[in-house]
Order: sequence, then structure tokens, then C-alpha cells
Amino acid sequence: MALSVDSSWLRLRWRWRAQAGCPRSPSEATPLLDPGRGRQTHRLTQQRVVFPNNNACHQDWKEMCGSYLGNRIRTTKYTFFTFLPWSLLGQFHRWANLYFLFLVILNWMPPMEVFHREITMLPLAIVLSIIMVKDGIEDVKRHRFDRAINSSNIRVYERKVQSYVQKRWQDVRVGDFIQMRCNEIVPADILLLFSSDPSGVCHLETANLDGETNLKQRHVVKGFSQQETQFQPEHFHNTIVCEKPNNHLNKFKGYMERPDQTKTGFGSESLLLRGCTIRNTEVATGIVIYAGHETKAMLNNSGPRYKRSKIERRMNTDIFFCIGLLFLMCLIGAIGHSLWNGTFNDHPPFDVPDANGNFLPLALGGFYMFLTMIILLQVLIPISLYVSIELVKLGQVFFLHNDLDLYDEDADLSIQCRALNITEDLGQIQYIFSDKTGTLTENKMVFRRCTIMGSEYCHQENAKRLEAPKELDSDTEEWTQYQRLTFPARWAQGPATMRSQRGAQPLRRCQSARVPIQGHSRQRSVGHCDSSPPPVAFSSPIEKDVTPDKNLLTKVRDAAMWLETLSDARPAKPSHSTTSSIADFFLALTICNSVMVSTSTEPRRRVTIPPSSKALGTSLEKIQQLFQRLKLLSLSQSFSSTAPSDTDLGESLGPNVPTTDSDEKDDASVCSGDYSTDGGYRSSTWEQGDILGSGSGASMEEGLETPAIGLEGDGPELCYEAESPDEAALVHAAHAYNFTLVSRTPEQVTVRLPQGTCLTFDILFTLGFDSVRKRMSVVVRHPLTGEVIVYTKGADSVIMDLLEDPTCVTNIDVEKKLKKIRARTQKHLDLYAKDGLRTLCIAKKVVSEEDFERWASFRREAEASLDNRDELLTETAQHLEDQLTLLGATGIEDRLQEGVPDTIAALREAGIQLWVLTGDKQETAVNIAYSCRLLDQTDTVYSINTESEETCESILNCALEEVRQFHEPQDPDHRLFGFRIPSKTPPATSGAAVPEAGLVIDGKTLNTIFQGKLEKKFLELTRYCRSVLCCRSTPLQKSMIVKLVRDKLGVMTLSIGDGANDVSMIQAADVGIGISGQEGMQAVMSSDFAISRFRHLKRLLLVHGHWCYSRLARMVVFYFYKNVCYVNLLFWYQFFCGFSGSTMIDYWQMIFFNLFFTSLPPIIFGILDRDVTAETLLAVPELYKSGQDSECYNLSMFWISMADAFYQSLVCFFIPYLTYRGSDIDVFTFGTPINTISLTTILLHQAMEMKTWTIIHVLVLLGSFLMYFVVSLLYNATCVTCNSPTNPYWVMENQLSDPTFYLVCILTPVVALLPRYFLLSLQGTFGKSLISKAQKIDKLPIDKRNLEIQHWRSKQRPGPAPAPAPAQPPHCPGLPVSTQDFRTSTSKSSGPPKQKHMENWVLQGQRCSREPVRDNTCPVDSSAKLSSGECLLGPKRTMAPDAYSRGQNDVSRRSSRGSHRRSQSSLTI
Repeated sequence: MALSVDSSWLRLRWRWRAQAGCPRSPSEATPLLDPGRGRQTHRLTQQRVVFPNNNACHQDWKEMCGSYLGNRIRTTKYTFFTFLPWSLLGQFHRWANLYFLFLVILNWMPPMEVFHREITMLPLAIVLSIIMVKDGIEDVKRHRFDRAINSSNIRVYERKVQSYVQKRWQDVRVGDFIQMRCNEIVPADILLLFSSDPSGVCHLETANLDGETNLKQRHVVKGFSQQETQFQPEHFHNTIVCEKPNNHLNKFKGYMERPDQTKTGFGSESLLLRGCTIRNTEVATGIVIYAGHETKAMLNNSGPRYKRSKIERRMNTDIFFCIGLLFLMCLIGAIGHSLWNGTFNDHPPFDVPDANGNFLPLALGGFYMFLTMIILLQVLIPISLYVSIELVKLGQVFFLHNDLDLYDEDADLSIQCRALNITEDLGQIQYIFSDKTGTLTENKMVFRRCTIMGSEYCHQENAKRLEAPKELDSDTEEWTQYQRLTFPARWAQGPATMRSQRGAQPLRRCQSARVPIQGHSRQRSVGHCDSSPPPVAFSSPIEKDVTPDKNLLTKVRDAAMWLETLSDARPAKPSHSTTSSIADFFLALTICNSVMVSTSTEPRRRVTIPPSSKALGTSLEKIQQLFQRLKLLSLSQSFSSTAPSDTDLGESLGPNVPTTDSDEKDDASVCSGDYSTDGGYRSSTWEQGDILGSGSGASMEEGLETPAIGLEGDGPELCYEAESPDEAALVHAAHAYNFTLVSRTPEQVTVRLPQGTCLTFDILFTLGFDSVRKRMSVVVRHPLTGEVIVYTKGADSVIMDLLEDPTCVTNIDVEKKLKKIRARTQKHLDLYAKDGLRTLCIAKKVVSEEDFERWASFRREAEASLDNRDELLTETAQHLEDQLTLLGATGIEDRLQEGVPDTIAALREAGIQLWVLTGDKQETAVNIAYSCRLLDQTDTVYSINTESEETCESILNCALEEVRQFHEPQDPDHRLFGFRIPSKTPPATSGAAVPEAGLVIDGKTLNTIFQGKLEKKFLELTRYCRSVLCCRSTPLQKSMIVKLVRDKLGVMTLSIGDGANDVSMIQAADVGIGISGQEGMQAVMSSDFAISRFRHLKRLLLVHGHWCYSRLARMVVFYFYKNVCYVNLLFWYQFFCGFSGSTMIDYWQMIFFNLFFTSLPPIIFGILDRDVTAETLLAVPELYKSGQDSECYNLSMFWISMADAFYQSLVCFFIPYLTYRGSDIDVFTFGTPINTISLTTILLHQAMEMKTWTIIHVLVLLGSFLMYFVVSLLYNATCVTCNSPTNPYWVMENQLSDPTFYLVCILTPVVALLPRYFLLSLQGTFGKSLISKAQKIDKLPIDKRNLEIQHWRSKQRPGPAPAPAPAQPPHCPGLPVSTQDFRTSTSKSSGPPKQKHMENWVLQGQRCSREPVRDNTCPVDSSAKLSSGECLLGPKRTMAPDAYSRGQNDVSRRSSRGSHRRSQSSLTI
């Protein structure tokens, strides 16, 4: 809504305020906020100004906010007065309805009148009325819902009585103060000013917006959080300036200006969106910013989108053919009429002159007859087809909803059909574009492995628990009680006992598969919500229960006790010790997140008060006594001047830990047994901690075994409510090592250490995660040392570039150690990625007080800025997040969904190409692709990673030349963009099997392809590949890829995803499918269909997709046939009535024929017919190809039906004509047997097309046939003068008494249907189509049917042939070989004996120099990539000469472990 306010008045008002002498804040004079440093003005076209509705500012509120939209919503299309005109206008947007309206107008003109004027309007009126009634019912439902919403009550501040009163939602205005209580729904977009929570936090459930069941935090605007009493609206004199209404749910910025012109910035973290539910907060108060249709929720409520199906597009083309046919028939009638009149010497008696006695010229008479014939033959255009299609699709959707095989019992979700007009497109899909996380995988993040300071901890016991889940016995009460014991009490039983029992805890199988989210059955709340809270997201046993690594558990205990030795007098010196890093690592896992802590009891309450525990001073006193007793303080100082060797390092850890002094030994022991190496050099702090942990263990445990008060054993169990599954997995992992997050407020976070001591960190700033920075940081003040510490976690591709430069370190030993830690961590990250794990790097940074204060000042200015706020916040975050110290990395497993490999295999057999578009790392995506059978072990995988346009084009050319050696084009003359299309069969000269190809490409290369106009070559290469993986791709790139394939290749596309980043891809495809997963409902709300599991896609496409297409396609063809056959009867009669436009069938009979007698059988046929059973369709996915090839409805099928319709119309007209020739029967007596014969022929034709017979089919066919006779008898018996002068009185009764009528009605349909019956018999006997073969199999008994299907599949899947040796790649003249090596290689396989030799060769230009490796990380990267067996076509994948041999050793070593079984050709630049 445009802002209708006098901007000059506003400028004068602000000028008056500026001249009043109000002091200016320092932040207001900074260039960051006010570059001009002039008086304050507001750009009303870009900003919204909100004044509070109280006594102090009421006049300003009335003049400004009174012009904004109210909170009343209306989602209806029509009102009582606009329903009729707007509904008719919407109906006449269909050109078919306009066509029939044109015919009605023509029939009202006397020269062209064929039928009674009122009768001509009846078919169009019936069709329009049916659709109007349907729209009206839907609109009434929307109106009732709107009325219920608008009438909901909420507490609104009333300035006259100065208290909150109950008002309806529709009475809320912008600027009003709203007070909400727990479990109430937010009525508008409200800026939070007060919360009953002492820390100023309000908890929201956004399930009504995005379906996410985890609670969100919203913070009171800065400066209002420390309110001990209730908020007083009369004391609020501030002015709010924010952005104009928009549909960005997660973006909001503005500032609040006080009377002294000081500004306070706020963002989306303080905005309560309409439709959210208040949870775990007693009272929340705020001011309305956006109301009604200007709220973000309403601006995002666009409703289902309209898409045109492929059959509809094909049908529109065929309707144009019918129009051409109609034009030809009308032209013949006009010419015939002129010729007929020309045969008379004098004007015939039926040629009536006008009032002046003049006769029409022959040409004008022929034109009038042309228009008359259009009215007569109007049924040729099937107006009822549109209504029938809508009814059929409703029936198909009904059966889709009620398919139990598409129902997820665990999540209580069934399929949703949001687009009712593209169900048949499900049977014609050729390309599927899928997301990975949450779509192919569970999106259940399970902590698997971690690396700290270059030491890898593989957590083998945790892996065994996940790989071999067992049924949980009923007698688990002892285990539950044991788990509730506090950490020191359990530790007193002995470390071995605790670890063994923890590792032996089995996993319940049914729980591991359950998705802990609410289903779509959630009742919509109106103004209030039920008090039962939703289940905690990301808290299933498979995610919560983490079995610690034995070796790391001991070090964690030592690190925790070292942590308590810190104090303000002796802060931790900057060091890189293992013990301090382990402590910081787990503190970062616990603190660096937005996880909320709440009680598990209902209703859940957020934990904000730290639990009482033993005094920290007592703990430190005992530790100090132990130090004095053991004399460790002086001992630790003696190690400060020396740097021990790796051998000393191993000895200090104990006799069971192997020592290493080379990278090879470190790699060999990364996951050997239960140990892990501990590389790197020690410092004094590290030495002190390790000796502390390996000293007198009994004395230390005795000093720390006092149980904490109010922890797990005594207080309620804690629940972690995270915004993402990654955060929940890391917090659960830290909890497994007894670094427990026990409370969180916006200002503080409390962590309980393994000894039971609680540390409370002051949260200074939180830099949230975003897709640009790809990291999150928390700035805290250490409670023991008082230092300002930045904990950061994020993607390894970002964090590794932000680490401190080792060359800047003055100590050479420290420099070597930092390089060594970084190299080992990078190697572990590559290992995690190849195992399909999601990786995160953890880092920290200690900031001085001066630097922090300076940075905080700029940060506050950026937060208060309205212009370029996002850019300024990002810039300030980048200034802080640099020169980080690497702590370690984590590997989180995103488990593959059940049934994904079988589904992908079935879709591939169905002829569907599957692409995976993901933002994950390339190695992770490739590993998942192998796990889900997207790639096979024998595939040749081409990996393209380059940002050079020239290099990318050369790689595409070389790859195309290589794949063309194994594929011949299907048709030498058929080209795509000038390129040959690959063949499905190998060349005749090749005796071996054709190797399949796969393509892996990253986001940077995609940008190069789009910017360099290389789409044509890229698409041609993908046509040779069985699978394509696009990694590190953005949402925009996903949609661009879908549009590229859809438009350039002209194929049917389907996109499937579960997150908000998949919305653009889903909307760009012909069919969009959303998965109701753990990433919210934004993908579902933007999709055409919604399912809960990826495996449901198999049945949805192969069964329902095939059925919907087959039914609707054959029904459309039948409708064209039926109308053409019936209209031709009238056309043939014109040759015997002088082309006068008269008919031999009563017009009411013609109307009833299409509306009643022949309308229901096609609808039942389109809803219930099944050409092949579901079992056969699932067992033989190749049957799906019939829909891809449009076998049921294509151009040839259309014209064959047209020819059959012409033949049958000739038979149905001329056999009765020859029978009654020479008799004295009247015209209706001649037309009645023709009408009866036509009906019988059409119904029998329909019966021949039906593949499934049920009682419903029989009743509908017999009912239609009997209805014709009943209606005709009643009509002819009662219609005496209803159609004067030709009345059909008693015609049917006379015909039923004539034996000739029965003879003609029996013989004529037989003659008419004989050719079709003969053709169907030939197809059933000698037909080679897959559908015909499947129909024969369906008729066999079950045991024979299974044998036939097994035999069929064995022929479709021949045994695997040995892969051919890699061919020599051709010469690539365009490749810049000056800095690259181009070679092929193969890696050994530990599976079947498919040994292949390694072959190195060089392109023209001899040996080329390799680029130097920065920081010694590339050799590790290269060796890791060689072990995957991919084709690495990218300039960055180079290998240093001194690392090549070591890389091959790594390949053989990892292959021997069975981690990566690859047997394929590789191509490397």
C-alpha cells in the first residue's frame, strides 16, 4: 500500500526536533550511520515510520500510522457483489468458453439461427454453472476461515483507559501495543519490547510458517531487556524506522530513535511474525510494525501455482487441428449450399425474400451458411472435456491421498497434492534433480569422528553401535537409572566399567527410523494453541546417544581438570598444547551454537539459572593442595624450555599409545584399534596438563568425586532445542564427554565440566551463521581468566583460509607444529569427506581488551545502521574472524534414508536421468553417490573443477572425444545444438560392455560454464553420463541448471528437495516435490506434491504416474474420437438436405447425448482404469518408458482415432440410410436409430478400451445405455410442441415396435467396431510393446507371473562384462599444457577381480612443470583424491613430485581397509 502522508510535514517535524537542541549521540555523527551529518529525514518510499499509539504520541500516530493497512485479512477471491462478474470473467479467460459464447451470439442472429436461442445457451450455461458452484463453495470456506481468524481476541493497549483490553484481531493497527501470553498466536508482525523472561528472550514456534517444530529465540530490543516490572506503554516515546513491507521471512532491519535522537538498531531477531506461537514465555509485549496483508506471512502466502501439463499442451494443439477440420467442413457446407441453390432456375419455395422482396446473393448466402455450419457442428470442439478432466484429476488425487503405501506411519504423514492439474506429468518424467541432505539422507546428524590438534579419534565403538542396531529389551530400567547418575558417581566405579557399559547400550531400531517432528495433522489454531508442546526436534536416540572414544575420554578428563587450574592471576598463555586445545574444543562445541536448554517435563521450561554445584573455590583449593603434594608446579616449569620429541610424547601418554615420527606412521594409525596418535609439540601448559592427568589418578579422582548438586541425578532431565541438526549433534557429542550445556541466556551460557564444576561464560556478541560467511562465532569472556575469546565453527573451505599464518610465528618449533597440525587436519578432513561425513572446523581466537572495545564500537554502529546494514555486519564479522587458531574438526554422518538405493536403481531402469544438486563438499557428495547406487564401482567419473573458461572448454572437448569412442550417435543426421546425440548401444566393433560415465562438477565451474556460454557442450556431455553431481552449488545455480535442461533439451523435469534452499529448484521444474523433513516446510509449501520419504518417489512415479498418464491420455483421445464421430453424422446428413443446416436428431437429444449419456463412462475410465497392476509396474520399471515416449497420446494416435471416427460415422449413418431408403418415414424417425447406433458404438468402443473391469464399470456402461432409452421414452411421450414445428412426439415408442430398428442397432455397431477389434487382436497377439507383454503376464497365476517377471528382468539385466581398458585420450589442441599434466590412472579394487594397470601418458608439449604447493596441504589433498578413483579434471588437483609415491601408498593402504572400493577409469589434469 502506498504511503499517503504529507512528506513535507514530516520533514518540518524532524527539523523542529533538531532545532530544539536535543543532544546528538556519538554514533549518530559517524559516517557509518549518517554520511551527510545533516538533519534527519526519512525516505518514505523506502522506509516505514511507526509511532506508538499512546497519549504522548497519539497525534503523530493518527497522522502517520492511521494510513497503513489494518489487520483484517481477506483471502477470498470474491465478495457478494463481485462474485458473478469476476467469476464469469475468470471463466472466459479460457478461449474454449469464449468460442462457445461466440456461437451462442451467432445463434441469436436470425439468418444463422439453427436451434432455439435458449437451447443453444444451455451447454455453456451448465459448464459455467458447475465451475462457478465449485469456486463459490471454495470461497465460502475461505470466508469462514477468514472470519474466524479476524474474530480472534488479543490484548491490546487502550490509551483512554491506560490498560490492556480484549480486541479482535481485525481491530489491531500499526503502532498498537500488544500483550501476548504463553501458547497464544501472534496476530501481526510485532517488534518485541518486553518479555517475562529475565533475560529478555521470547520463545517462538514457527510451525505455522515453515513447519519447523524446534523453538526459536527472539530477543527484546536492546535497552529494554533489563525490565523488572511490566512494560509501561505510556513511557514509550520512541520512533521506529524500518524497511517497507516485504516477503523476506528471515530479513528485517531498522532502528529505534529516542527523543534525544540516540539510535538503537534491531533486526529479525526482535521481530515476532504473524502466525507464530508463543512458547515457554509467560508474557510478551511488543508494538505492531506490519499488519494484515502487509505482514511477512501474508506476503508469502501466494497459494498453489498454476502449471500446464504436457497433455494439456498437446491437447491444445489437437484442438487447433479440430478447428481446422471444423473450418474445412463448414467451408464444404457453404460451397455446397451455394451450388445447391444454383441448380434452381427459379428461387425455391423455401428461399424467403426480405421485406423489400430482395433475395440474398449466392455468395452472402454461402457466408451465412458457413456461420450456420459452425453452430451446427460446434460439438466438434469438446467443451465438456475440460470439466471431465478436472473431475478425473480430482478422482486421481483422491486415490493418491488414500494410498497406504505412500503413508509414513512414523511421521504420520501422507502425500499432499498441491497442484491438481499436473498429476499426469508424473508419468512422463525424464530428468530428476534431487537435493542430497534431507532428501537422499535422513538429515539426522550423528556425531561419528573428530580430530583435535592433528590427532584423529575414530570412535569405533560408536560406529559399531550405529552399524549394528539391536532391539532394546524390556528390562532397561537399570540402565536408565544408571544413566541418570552424576558423572563423578559413575566415574567412581572405574573408567573401564563406565566406558564398557556406555558402549554396550543398544539402539532401538524403531526409534532410529522415527522422525521426531509433527505431521501435517496438526490442527490449525485460531488465536490460541493447545498447551501441549511439540516434540523436541533432532533428539532421537540415534542422534543423542554418542559412545565416547576411550582414548579421548581420558584426555578430556585431564583437560577438564587443567581448565580448573586457570585463574585471573595466571591466565592461559597463548599455546598450542593438546590439553588446552581439547578443553577449548569441547567448550566451543558446547558454547558456539544457539541451542536452548529446557526441561523434559511438560510443559517444557527453559533453563536459565545455572544449577547449584560445588563451589569453584573449593575445587581450586583441593587442586592446589594436590599440586603441592605432588610437586607438579615446579616440575611443569622445568619443561617450559624444552621441546620434547614424538617419542617422549608417546611415553607421556602411556604404554599403550604408539609413537610416530612420520606422516606415514600417523596415517597408518589413524583408525587402528582404539588408539589415536597425538602429533605435534608440547609447551609448558600442555606438559602440565598431561602430567596432571597421568599422575596419581586415585588421588585426583578422590578430590573430584564429590557429586554436584542439582545436576542430572537430582534435577530434571535436560532437552536441547536446536535450530539445525548439526548444532544438536555437536552439543550431544560434547555432552557424551560430560561437557554439558546446562543453561543459556542471551547474556550468559553455563557449562558443566566432567568434575561437576559449572563455568558461566558472559556472552559478549553472537555472530550467527549465514550462507555468505558459512561460519558462526560466539564472543565470550572466560570466567576464570577474564580473557575475551572468540569461538568459531564453520565450513573447512572457509575456516582453513582464516587461520593464522604459521610463517608469522617467531618460534620455529611452533611454526613447524602449526603446519603439521594443519596438514594432518586437512588429511583427516579429506578422509571424513570420502567417508561421506559432513565436516566442520573448530577454531578460537583470544582478543585483547583494546581490540575488542574498538571492534564492539563498530559493531554497534553497524547494528544501528539502516542503509547497507547487512554489508556492514558482514564486514565487521570478517574483521573479527581472522588469524584464528585451529582446534580441530568434526565429522558428522547424515544417514542415508531407507530404500534410497533401490529407488534410484528402479528410476534408472525406468529411463530417468538422475542429477544430484547439493551444496556439500565434492568428496562427501561422491561418496553418498556410491552408497545410493547413483554411481557404480565400474563407472568412469569425470570431475571438473576449474575457474578458467579456456581450461573448462578444453576439458569438455576432451571428455566428449573420449566418451564418443564408446558411444555411437543414435541418428547421424539428428543433432542437438549442432552436436550429435549419444546412442544407447555400443558400437558394433566393441566386444566388451560399454563403460558408464558419471560427471562431477562444482559451483565455480558451473559459473564458468554459464558465463562462458559453454552450456551446449556441457549438456551434450551430460547426455553421455548416467549421473551428474553438482557440488557446492547455490540455490540460484540449482534453478538455472533445471531451467537449462528443461528448455534446451525439451524434456520433462522433476525437482525434489526438503529445504528452503531447494525452493527455486522446485519451482523451476515441470513437477516440484517437497519432502516433509527436518528442515521445515518451505519446500513443501512451494511444491506441487509433498511426500515424507524419498523411497515414496518410486511408487509415486512408476505406479501412480503411469496410471494417471495412461488413464488421462486415453480418455482425451476417446473424447476427440467421440465428438468427431458424432458430429460427422450431422455432416453426412447435409449432403441429403441441400446443406441447409438442418438436423435429423432432436437438439435436446444432442445436448443430452454429450452431457449425460456419454459423459460418465469416460470419467470412470479416467479414474479407475488400470492397464497394468501395481506389482508388475514396480517389478518391471521399464514399463514407465511408455509414458516418457507418449505412447498413449501422440500425433499418430490422434490421427488414427480421427480416421476411426470418420469410418465409424460413415457406417453409423449410411447403413440406416440404405435400410430406410425409399420409405416414407419422417426425419426424426430416421435420426433416432442413427442416434441409438452411435451411442451403442461409442459405449462399446469405450468398453474395448477398458483394461480393468469392476462392478462400477459395468453399472456405469449399462446405466448410460438404459438412461438413454428411459430419457428418450419420457421425452418423446411428453414433448408435444416443445420443438415446433418438428416435434419428436412418440418417435421412440414407434421405433421400439419396429423389428427393423433392432436389426439395424445390432448389426451396425458390429460393422463399425470390427476394424478396431481386429487391430486390438493383432496387437494382443503379435504386439511387441512392453505394456502388451505386461498385460499378458498380469493374467497369469501368481507363481507363474513371478517366474515370468524374473525371466524378463534377467534378460533386461545381462551379466556384468569386464570393463575395457582405458583408451588413449585424443589430442586436445586447446588445452593449456604449460602448467598441467593430463594422465589416466586406475585404482585397485578390493572387490571382484577387476585388476587394471596404471598408465601414465603426457600430451603434446612433453613433461610440464607443476605448480608449487602452498602450506604443504595440496599433496595430502591430491593423494586423497586419487584414492577415490575419480577422474580429476581440474587445474587445482595437482600433485607434488615428492608426494606422488606416498599418495599411491595411501591408495593401496586405504584400499586394503576396504574403505573405498573403486574399479574404474580415471582421467586427471
